Amino acid sequence: MTSMSSILLDSIWKMAAMQIPQLLCLAVLSTLGVSAQTIHPGKCPEPPVQQNFDVPRYMGRWHEIQKLPAFFQKGKCAQATYTLGDGVVKVVNDELLSDGTISSIEGTAKPTDPSEPAKLEVTFFPGAPAGNYWVLKTDYDNYTLVYGCSNLGGVYANYAWILSRSRTLPEETVAELRATLTSSGIIIDKLTDSEQTGCESMPK
Repeated sequence: MTSMSSILLDSIWKMAAMQIPQLLCLAVLSTLGVSAQTIHPGKCPEPPVQQNFDVPRYMGRWHEIQKLPAFFQKGKCAQATYTLGDGVVKVVNDELLSDGTISSIEGTAKPTDPSEPAKLEVTFFPGAPAGNYWVLKTDYDNYTLVYGCSNLGGVYANYAWILSRSRTLPEETVAELRATLTSSGIIIDKLTDSEQTGCESMPK
């Protein structure tokens, strides 16, 4: 799944962190299969976000180019489609599984503070805790850099995605976006390429 679908697991982590003592948090996360995530001691970094973020321009289709790993992402050709209505963003995430089927999930997103529209919260199930989706940098037409993080009782789990309007992105652009993460104190040693070949059957 693409960036916003990672909020599913994020919600589980938040509920676990609220219900267990801090010393048991890592053990529970391990039981949930979080070893594929990026877990670090301390608190979430708070990188600067895109200034004057234009939500309508951001809408449309984005393809995943690189990501921090998530164990529940089983397929390839990951993409996200965003549409805006009544101040709420509809989220549709799709990926192509190994058996040729397309896995999809829908949710909604909205800014947490109208004065900072680049900081959104995403929900996939009613009543579930929301996860954050911060747009750190975008030119709207070619690339976007997204970050999300959750504090979990003495440790934090973070996500990062480089997305593109097409299924490829120039290497120099990827390098620039990776440097943006590093300069914000975000550890990117597990940031990996996403497969975007053989995607002809994906929704257009």
